[in-house]
Amino acid sequence: MNNNNNMDSMLNVYLFETNGLIEHLEEILINCEKQNCFDEESINEIFRIMHTIKGSSAMMQFAGLTTVCHKVEDLFAYVRENGLRSENNEELFELMFESNDFIKAEIARVENNEILTTDIGTFEQKINGFFEKISQKYNEDKNAVLTEQASAEPQKNKEAVAKAKLQKCEQVLGEVPQAFAQKGFVYGVNIFFDEECQMENLRALMLVNSLLDSCCDIAYEPQNLEDSSLSADFIKENGFFVFLKNDDEMKKALKAIESFAYTKDYTIFTQNEAKKAKTEVMENKQKQTENNGQKAAAKIHHPIKQSLINVNLSKLNNLMDLMGEIVITESMVTAMSGMQQDGADNNFTKATRQLRKLTDELQEIIMSIRMVPISSVFQKMNRIVRDISKEQGKDVKLVLVGEETEVDKTIVDSMSDPLMHIVRNAMDHGIENREERAKTGKAEVGTITLSAQNTGGEILISVSDDGRGIDKEAVLAKAKKQNLLYKPEKDYTEQEIFNFLLMPGFSTNEVVTEYSGRGVGMDVVKSTIIKNGGDISLSSELGKGTKVVCKIPLTLAIINGMKISVGETVFIIPVNNIRQSFKAKESDIVFDTEGNEIIKVRDNYYPVIRLHGFYDIDTKITSADDGIMIMVETHDLAYCVFADALIGEQQVVVKPLPLYLTQYKIKNTGIESCAILGDGSISLILELHNLYNIVNSFGAAV
Repeated sequence: MNNNNNMDSMLNVYLFETNGLIEHLEEILINCEKQNCFDEESINEIFRIMHTIKGSSAMMQFAGLTTVCHKVEDLFAYVRENGLRSENNEELFELMFESNDFIKAEIARVENNEILTTDIGTFEQKINGFFEKISQKYNEDKNAVLTEQASAEPQKNKEAVAKAKLQKCEQVLGEVPQAFAQKGFVYGVNIFFDEECQMENLRALMLVNSLLDSCCDIAYEPQNLEDSSLSADFIKENGFFVFLKNDDEMKKALKAIESFAYTKDYTIFTQNEAKKAKTEVMENKQKQTENNGQKAAAKIHHPIKQSLINVNLSKLNNLMDLMGEIVITESMVTAMSGMQQDGADNNFTKATRQLRKLTDELQEIIMSIRMVPISSVFQKMNRIVRDISKEQGKDVKLVLVGEETEVDKTIVDSMSDPLMHIVRNAMDHGIENREERAKTGKAEVGTITLSAQNTGGEILISVSDDGRGIDKEAVLAKAKKQNLLYKPEKDYTEQEIFNFLLMPGFSTNEVVTEYSGRGVGMDVVKSTIIKNGGDISLSSELGKGTKVVCKIPLTLAIINGMKISVGETVFIIPVNNIRQSFKAKESDIVFDTEGNEIIKVRDNYYPVIRLHGFYDIDTKITSADDGIMIMVETHDLAYCVFADALIGEQQVVVKPLPLYLTQYKIKNTGIESCAILGDGSISLILELHNLYNIVNSFGAAV
């Protein structure tokens, strides 16, 4: 039993880490492709990613994954040492994207408990073929260089360069090398770490431990690494020095140094003579600059490394549930007004205030733990833009704004598919081809902007393009053809016309493509966003572009709700959906042409839904003169809800409806969740968009 649990735990860790690595790999590939070259940092990072996935896959006994990753690792080990010609860049990009897709597909099979691919011979041969191609070309170039060197004058004496490096080491270390030499340490390595690595002394200590595992005996300088900030400053300025006794240990040490994650470059020297000088990074950079024909100043942007700890989401969910119970208990305690009569228990009042303060702080911390940057979803869109651009021959630039914005993990995961559909639509029939853009005087390269903005309790995610825009007349004509119009064409507003595009099965595309045209994408987007408690809106200008705005809550677990009473029933309306509440007169309510109740508010007419009538609730308050009107808005809708009274605002924990209620199809009545109030009673939370649609389906608001 324990063994099974251990294997499951190992598998979960493997899947989490590997998924993160392949996402990172895809991001590196896209960034490199934009620059049309593999810079040294990218090559090293790809090598490390493949090495890691290879090792962990071998441990899990996934033979196909292990083989492919091993082949790619060997390929990039060769590229790291020998460079890559510019004419081979595109072929390597395609090969790496194919490799990434293969790994991604295999991981998906593991997650779904499916059989992994066993026949990888064709793909393996493809990697081997490219490897042979670049290695053969490299040998030809190398032989040509050697022939030229044999007939030319000897190059500058490299020994002088090595001596200069050795002299610098002696200036920095003083008599230290001689002291180590007396103990038999005749070889030295001067190592520099990445500028961004921080805590250089601890990184050096990690390297020392790695070297001790690989070599018999080493010496190093500076020696006080564990607790000295002076050591960190010394290493940052002069590098870290390691001393070894013989050639064999030097070879072992170099393998450990080169595979160490934070190594930037290193120089090898001997105590008696300048035997070898090598600055790996500079030589590789120069080599790649010559081969790729790039400027030395070209630098590819890489994501900032973060120190993170992995926590199983189920644990966070349990913690969130516990937090919900604390909020409910706090509401119960503060509702015990009987204990506060006559001001006799002032200490109790103070205690409840302190409890509320602490509860709010704890809730804020827990919510922040669940918050993750939306960049993980945004970055995936790069691949979609890249693939469709190549498929359709379009030049498109994806601009990401606000990708560091943090949202609840559950919402981030659910937004991946909606954004994918929106970006596909923008790419497929939003952005024009090169010829069409040239005719209209637009820039040759189209632009899709994906942005996120935190507005307090909500997040606004928008996808805009500078494409051809939406033809309102075409949309209206298609809606008429499908018998979707319920009023004269001239009475439809621009927003109402665009909303047809969000209906199931509706598409203006006459041709179904691989990416769009089936009329299912935007419907999925709308349903997903509404399910998350959000709204979606479209705006467009013909010939200039389209913008889709998604407005979703930062979290779904705990909301601020307004309690309203209808008879003896208490409903909750999310505060974010309430525009205003006001007293009205029965004489203010009139009827439209279809017999639905409407009310005029600031020169605009809004539908009226009487909750007691729709839910058949007994109440003495049936006239607008005696009750309260609450104007609400959701998605593209705005209407008024009539209730008996407002009870007050309260923070509530959203709970799913009990399973036994599903047989009554209660979710088809505008109610999708509930909350436990301070007195222990259960209140139903209104889903306003669903409620309006259901009421209208009955023919008239009641």
